[in-house]
This record gives sequence, C-alpha cells and structure tokens, in this order.
Amino acid sequence: WKPIGGMTLLGGIAAALVGSIFSSVAWENVTFMSGEIENPKKNVVKSMVLGTTVVMILYLLVNFVYLNALDRDGIAFADKNRPAVAASEVIFGSIGTMIMAVLVMISTFGCINGLVLAGARVYQSMAKDGLFFKSAIENNEHNVPEKSLWMQGIWASVLALSGQYGDLLDMISFVIVLFYMITVFGVIYLRIKKPNLERPYKTWLYPVTPILYLLIGTAFCVLLIWFKPQYTWPGFILILLGLPVYFFINRKNSE
Repeated sequence: WKPIGGMTLLGGIAAALVGSIFSSVAWENVTFMSGEIENPKKNVVKSMVLGTTVVMILYLLVNFVYLNALDRDGIAFADKNRPAVAASEVIFGSIGTMIMAVLVMISTFGCINGLVLAGARVYQSMAKDGLFFKSAIENNEHNVPEKSLWMQGIWASVLALSGQYGDLLDMISFVIVLFYMITVFGVIYLRIKKPNLERPYKTWLYPVTPILYLLIGTAFCVLLIWFKPQYTWPGFILILLGLPVYFFINRKNSE
C-alpha cells in the first residue's frame, strides 16, 4: 500500500464508485411502470423511498459483515475480486462458496426479472411518443409488451457479447450518472419554468440537494473520462449518436 493524493486519489475514488453506482441502479425503475400502478402519485414515491431505504440498510449490513470477517488486504485482494465469497468461506468454511453462489443466483434472477419487466416499458413509452418502432406499443393477449421485451433482449444480448463485464460496468455507470444529472437538472428547470405545477413530492432541501448532486456527478464523469477514457468515451459517443436520430424522428413527426 502506497499513500496517494491529489487527482490520483480522486480518480481512485471515482473508479471505486463505479461498482456502487451500478449496484444502486434500478431504484428509479418503478417510475417506468407508474402508468400501471394504482394511485401513482402516492404509491410511486412510497415504493421508491421504501425500496431505496431497504437496499441501503442491506448494503450497510453486508459491508459490516465483510469488514468483520476480512481484513483490509482480504477485501482488496480477494480471489477473483469476490470479497463476498471470501467472507462466506471465513464464516461457513468450504461450503461458504456454495452458499454464496446460491444467494448470488437468487439475487441475480430477482434483479433481472425486475429490470426486464420495467425496462420494456421504456421502449413502449418511446414508441407512444413517436420516437421508437410503433410495434413496441402493442401488448399481447396477457397485456404484456411482448415485442418490447424481444427488442430489449436483443439489445441486451448485443451488449453482453460486446466486451467484458467490467468494461460494460465502467461504460454504463458513466452513462447512468449522465442521465441522472439530466433528470436532476430537469427538476431545477421545471421549478423555474413551471413554478405552479402540481408536485406530489418536493425535493428535500431544494435547491441545495440537486445542485450538490450535479456538482458531484460532473466531477465523477470528468474523472472517469480522464482516468478511464477507453471505457467512458464509447458510452458518451453512443449517446451523441442518438441525438441526430432523435432530432430527425422528431422533425419527421412534426411534419
């Protein structure tokens, strides 16, 4: 271990945040299905607050176990970068690997189930706004957006075959934070442009919290571009490629 400081330290913090940001993704997925939720003004906010709180508590408890079962080197240099497996082996012995594998599989299937079902609604909403294939609007006889699910599955498969998991993690985390920042900026924009708009939920400590998020998010994205350009630029370029497509479709729809 060598002492570091300055930009190197900040870059290391940004790189370490990639995993935590990815692990917190999906808290907003309930909003994708808000049109199918009873009393969304009340229940969407409730579910987001409750879900985020539960996940935060679980992560704190899990990390408490890691820190008590392993020392600093055990966490930093865990075999195949899997501290959960290493901690499980310390607690349960050789069977710990099997226990952790089962828990990870259950967690993975549960996570994928929620992401897949919610993600398909994004394609459907885009299609309703005239920004995606019209066929994505259709539901099958079970009221499920089947074609949207197929489109999502094909795109996910392309991404899965495009590189290593860690590479995708770096690229996606950068893009996710970028879109979160756009969303947060939208809160400020609407407060200025439409001050009398009905707001079932008002941002806590506004405008301090959104401005603080934008500053931290900007610093995170800049540091990733600086220290991990080979992973962040592809995601950024992919977003930029979508802009001319958006303006072309939007112009075509307005004609």
